[in-house]
Formats: sequence, C-alpha cells, structure tokens
Amino acid sequence: MNFTDAVAVSGTRRTADGYLVAEARSVRTGIQLYAGSEVGKPGLPVVRVYRPADQVFADASLQSFTHAPVTMDHPAEAVTADNWKKLAVGEVSTAAKKDGEWVHLPLILKDAAAIEAVETGKRELSAGYTCELVWGDGVAPDGSAFDAQQSNIKINHLAIVDRARAGSKARIGDGAISWGAAPVTNDQQPEKEKIMTLKTVTVDGIPVEVTDQGATVIGTLQSRLADANTKFIDAEKAHQTAIAAKDAELAKKDAEIDALKAKVLDEKALDAKVQARADLISVAKSIAKDVKTEGLTDADIRKAVVVAKLGDAALAGKPEAYIDARFDILAEDAKANPDPFARAVSDGLKVISNDAWGDNVFATAGVGLKKEA
Repeated sequence: MNFTDAVAVSGTRRTADGYLVAEARSVRTGIQLYAGSEVGKPGLPVVRVYRPADQVFADASLQSFTHAPVTMDHPAEAVTADNWKKLAVGEVSTAAKKDGEWVHLPLILKDAAAIEAVETGKRELSAGYTCELVWGDGVAPDGSAFDAQQSNIKINHLAIVDRARAGSKARIGDGAISWGAAPVTNDQQPEKEKIMTLKTVTVDGIPVEVTDQGATVIGTLQSRLADANTKFIDAEKAHQTAIAAKDAELAKKDAEIDALKAKVLDEKALDAKVQARADLISVAKSIAKDVKTEGLTDADIRKAVVVAKLGDAALAGKPEAYIDARFDILAEDAKANPDPFARAVSDGLKVISNDAWGDNVFATAGVGLKKEA
C-alpha cells in the first residue's frame, strides 16, 4: 500500500557546482490517523495506524532510503529506472539514520529549477513509500490504541511539495492523491470542514475512541441505563418485600389452622379416650369402691387407688412407674377375686324357696338372702 509522510527541508547549503545539499527528517514512529477510505476501510471514518520503531528503523527500511530519487511533487506512478530521468531532480546522498522518533535524511538537489523552487519557499519534503498494513487492534507502548500497523516499510521517492502533510488528524492530502494516503495538519483543512477530535469513553469496561458528539450520546445513554437499572433494582426489592410479607401472612394462617386441628379430636380417638377413662374408673372402683375419681387425672386415680389399698407409706419416694405397676397388680387381684355382692348383682337374684312364713328366699352365687316381711 502506498503512503506519504512529509516534513520541512532544513539546513540547506550550496555546493561549488551549484547543487543544493539539505537535511530532512521523514517517516516517524508512533500512531497517525488516516481516512478509512484511503486504507481499504471505507466503512471507518478514521483508522489509527501504528508505525513500530522496529519497522521504521529496520535495516532493510533504512537502506531503502539510500540514493532514493527526489522529485518535484509526487508523481502519478512509482519512480523506476524507466522514468527516473524524467522525474528525478536529486537523490538521498548517503545512508539514512535514526534521529529520535524520525529517520534523518541527507539529500542533494541537482536540478536548477528544483533548487530555485526550494530557495523561493517550496521547502516541504514528502516521503512516498510502500508498506504492508497489518490489521488488528492493539495498544502502542505509550498506551494509545491502534487499528493496524505498518511493516516492511520501503521508500520509493522523496517529493518536494508546497505544504507538508505530517500531523495527527486523518485527511486525504491533495498532493498525495496520485500516490497514496497521508496524514495532514489541522491548518490544512478547508475552512468549512470541521476538524474531528476523538475522545476515549469506556463502554462495558472497553475503552472506545469516539467524537465529542458520540461521547455525549454515549454518556446520555449510560446515564439513562443507570437510572433504569436503579429503578429496576428498587422495584425488585419492593416485589421481594411484598412476597416476604405475603409468605409470612400465609405461614401465620397455616400455623393457626394446624393449632385448631390439634385441638379437634378425631371421633374414634374421642370414643377411645372416653372408653379408656370409663374402664379405668371401673377398675378403680372394683379395687377401692369408695375412691374419689372426679376431677382427677388418670395417674392421680391410679395413685389414689393404691393409697386406699396400701396406705401413703407404701408409696413414699416411689416413682410413677412403681405406682402404675402396683395399680396393675391390684387390678389383677380384683379381677381374680371379685366382690361377692358385686357378682351377685351382676349375675341376678333367683328365688330358691318359701320359708315357713311364706316369704321368698333368694340365692345367688351361693349367698342366701331373705326378703323382709
């Protein structure tokens, strides 16, 4: 790809033969901006091109300056042996060398018309060179981002031009149209053309270079996005709070329902409980018929029965399990040896004879009873 890069000619002097010897610098390191349309990227308004020092000062690149032809303005084609006689007005006299971030070029002009043009004010020198443009985002040593970098830089010619086009703003130099793309200075812009400045803004952690207007738009959108995120977070917190309150209310209701269920006995369970209570009282009465059971718990009834039969001293210091065991023993004894009168009542009375007075004599379970007159 063809490029141009220009600086002013300085340190001129005449030789005895009338030639003009001059000093110049060309093709510096660092990042320069180019129009995307000039470097094969028409969709990009600006392309940041990086010239690494190891490419600018590579031996092959510096050697390409040696005896490179000097022309008046940039020719429409590359300078070769076929057109050198027609285009060249001088040449780089000795080998180029490093001069800070630039390449230092000693040159000599031998054409009288070209020498006169330089001495009357046409003192800008523009290098026409070829290079390979390697695309890929990167960051230069000074921290500046770039979109592509130059490699394999080879000088074709040096052109004496009216105005230098070295600078940091990307535009198409009018003198470079016939040769290649060139960065230009701000003062060379048309009066009505706005100079584009770039700002770096960060989007999702990624630094991006945009125009002032673009930075304003991005800033506004980021602010609106931040406000929307805040509102969303607040709404989500309120939603979660409402859900937590509703969950707490439902949990309270569930607890109340469970408590009510616990208080309601199943009908079968209630029947069983009533039957068990009646059976316990019946057994208690069969052991100690005068024992009081009203208002007592089941445990208290068993204890009252054991005390009635054995006395308080028999239970002194005894645990509840001991009392229950003694009650069960008394219950078994009562079952084995029932009360005669209770059995008589249970079996029913039978008339067995009439006595001498005409009264009935009853008997049950071997016990005789006489009806009173």
